[in-house]
Amino acid sequence: MAEELNPFKIAQKQLEDAAEIMQLDKQALELLKEPQQTVIVNFPVEMRDGTVKTFTGFRVLYNNARGPGKGGIRYHPEENLDTVKALAAWMTWKTSLANLPYGGAKGGVICDPKQLNDKELENLSRGYIRAIANFIGPNVDVPAPDVYTTPQIMAWIMDEYSKLKGANEFAVITGKPLEVWGSEGRFDSTAMGGMYVLREAAKLKGIDLKKAKVAIQGFGNAGMFAMDLVTKLFGSKVVAISDSKGGVYCEDGLDFEKLKEVKAKSGSVQNYEGNNVRKISNEELLESDVDVLIPAAIENQITGDNADKINAKIVLELANGPVTPAADAILWEKGVLDLPDFLVNSGGVIVSYFEWVQNLQAYYWTADEVYKRLDTIITRSFNDVISTQKQYADKGKKISPRTAAYIVAVSRVVATMKVRGWIH
Repeated sequence: MAEELNPFKIAQKQLEDAAEIMQLDKQALELLKEPQQTVIVNFPVEMRDGTVKTFTGFRVLYNNARGPGKGGIRYHPEENLDTVKALAAWMTWKTSLANLPYGGAKGGVICDPKQLNDKELENLSRGYIRAIANFIGPNVDVPAPDVYTTPQIMAWIMDEYSKLKGANEFAVITGKPLEVWGSEGRFDSTAMGGMYVLREAAKLKGIDLKKAKVAIQGFGNAGMFAMDLVTKLFGSKVVAISDSKGGVYCEDGLDFEKLKEVKAKSGSVQNYEGNNVRKISNEELLESDVDVLIPAAIENQITGDNADKINAKIVLELANGPVTPAADAILWEKGVLDLPDFLVNSGGVIVSYFEWVQNLQAYYWTADEVYKRLDTIITRSFNDVISTQKQYADKGKKISPRTAAYIVAVSRVVATMKVRGWIH
């Protein structure tokens, strides 16, 4: 039987697995298995040649028991509702695990941003936000950047929403440029949060990060910052890196600045050359003999088919959904410390929360303050996960870090829904 790779069905399965162990009440589970609100919009966009094209967009509010929805906007040619729903569900658990006063949401537009010029991209962004303006707001649902969306796009969205409301509404969206009151430390926050989690995980596994070998799948925003930070903060050696076209491996370690240059000039890290450097596939990268594997690309990379070939001691899920439920079980049995995405990559939403708070107060922090607060929150989240694992182990139930993270996050959402009278 083929493994289920539909992201929303995976998200539901992960929830059901945790619910069974928690002995979660059926009415709570039923309410949490589906989003509260799904918005599908079709909106016109003027193109460069003067024609008008219709685009389809989505905004899903999964759960707002604990606060306004929070979640990014993706522009992708293969965007679909199931992916958006899954990501909105994972945002619900991510904000809850970090104990932020948010719910979970996600949005997206079916488009290929690489085929659009700047004016078309601006027209698309403003058109999308006009179409969903009644469903977002600083106290309703607060979007942010995601795949193929940028701080500039966030600025256009904030500006368009402000025009509609007749006042500056900086707090409607996060991930903005500093010129329109984005937050210091936001742009590398996802990778930085992952590094704080890695530091704690290495202590747990007895790994000296100064001597550690690291493989990173993906050289986009998260993967690029992860490579830079893991070497600067810990002195680790990145021996393998890849992008969508393939990767390279070098036992002596890869040079970050040279990789950036090669990627910018040729379009792929696979064109990196040097002594003892060899080209590898993404599959080979995942199976590298390293201490730490960082999937920082796309979902469903480690599956039931290749999980038993993973050699890393720690898998740090910087991407969303890179490990399937079948793979999760195999890695757990193998003794691999697989740290779930909604813990590892929560740095982005934590610093987005900081940006929102700063916007609401019109009082702004330094980058050092941002990183210090991020470290405090994400380290607490890590400890919550590990202590929940230990609590269940003491009861004779061995659970994976992902299941423990779900238990922490879901318990908080359910407790809030009960206090609010949504369920009994």
